Amino acid sequence: MKELTKSEEQIMQILWKIKKGFVKDILEHFPEPRPAYNTVSTIIRILQDKGFVSHTAYGRTHEYFPVVSKEDYTRSRMSCLVKDYFSSSFKKMVSFFAREQNISLKEMEDIIKLMEEEIERQKKSGK
Repeated sequence: MKELTKSEEQIMQILWKIKKGFVKDILEHFPEPRPAYNTVSTIIRILQDKGFVSHTAYGRTHEYFPVVSKEDYTRSRMSCLVKDYFSSSFKKMVSFFAREQNISLKEMEDIIKLMEEEIERQKKSGK
């Protein structure tokens, strides 16, 4: 899956949130100072070309909606992050964040609990 630029990702975050909208609807979700209408319109066309967005036409007006889910994009980006920065090792990634990001003891305990639950789920499903 292609990587999005910061501007493209900002628009996708809005579309994932609002589900569908016209350019004016998307603009309303930007903080001040908002980008120009034509800028947002151009970026949406780029997102269409990349296969992230589609539209429904109402005459000359277009209502845009995401065709790539936030979960799918997140999964793709995280896979690239782990591959490119942690030698495809989730263990290295978790270790890095535990050491470098000052994760609280409570948060680490919550992560361990989630991991234990996932281990049990996978054992039961035979993975």
